[in-house]
Amino acid sequence: MKVVIVTDAWFPQTNGVVRTLSTTVQHLRKLGIDVEVISPQDFRTVPCPTYPEIRLALFAGRAVARKLDGLNPDAVHIATEGPLGFAARRWCKRNKREFTSAYHTQFPEYVRARFPVPLALSYRVVRWFHGGATRTLVATPSMRRALELRGFRNLAMWSRGVDHELFYPRGKDFLDWPRPIWLYLGRLAVEKGIGDFLALDLPGTKLVVGDGPSRATLATRFPGVRFVGFKHGEELAQHVAASDVFVFPSRTDTFGLVMLEAMACGVPVAAYPVTGPIDVVDPGVTGVIREDLRAAALEALQLDPAACRAHALRYTWEASTRQFLDALVVSRHSPASRTDVPQKSWG
Repeated sequence: MKVVIVTDAWFPQTNGVVRTLSTTVQHLRKLGIDVEVISPQDFRTVPCPTYPEIRLALFAGRAVARKLDGLNPDAVHIATEGPLGFAARRWCKRNKREFTSAYHTQFPEYVRARFPVPLALSYRVVRWFHGGATRTLVATPSMRRALELRGFRNLAMWSRGVDHELFYPRGKDFLDWPRPIWLYLGRLAVEKGIGDFLALDLPGTKLVVGDGPSRATLATRFPGVRFVGFKHGEELAQHVAASDVFVFPSRTDTFGLVMLEAMACGVPVAAYPVTGPIDVVDPGVTGVIREDLRAAALEALQLDPAACRAHALRYTWEASTRQFLDALVVSRHSPASRTDVPQKSWG
């Protein structure tokens, strides 16, 4: 079975979408699935306005069509609502190929945070885009309900996992700063609400792991905060495990994979009661969700690290990948049949 994933978010970007897709690709290949990725790495790109770290492959429609023609996939998954996603959607419609899509980010809210575009207009475009898919995959039940209220249909669940061998409880001596250490991990962009966290009156040290277009402004406004940039692999896990509370100030995430990674390290979460945290956090056990983020952070200090780890162990990339594979639609116009798809005898 040959699967093509088309995405505008890919390396060298560092974010939850890239981590989800790249990890899913690895696990699909372990299951014997032939996976190809069409990403901005294959084309000339230009920087995204207001976020130059993201590169957009504009005017690549013909090239995307040629790639898809040559690959002749059994299943197409369109991961993002960007230029490549739109090009792949056109190819699927023109060739009467079914496809799945995914709602990774609250795109209308991201646009609204930067430009005065009405949410109703953005949602109309996004609803049209995903309306062409046989299934649109969403990460949490609350996100599914929110999209259904906005008229989205044919929604299916696709949860997330965590690498338990990389993210696990360790000693706190890796970071020799005044405690408690309050951690934010992720992109530094306006829609992430990082200013809410950094403005809190909290004892100890605030640590920011990540980068993005808001870093310079935030570093100027909050000179006492430790900004260490992106970290990866073992070094990232050490920073997470050495922290005391993970503060997640975003109101726009659809899941928040970093919360799972923190819990896997035995680090509790403080967050707002919004989509993402309300599905990922077990209130009073693995974190505290409140509109008063300062109170949530202070209360989270009292939670049991072992309970956080146990909760995170319920999420595996193997289960996430099987869920993704179950949702794929094999095109009637491809050489494969449904019997080519591994069945649910995976255990």
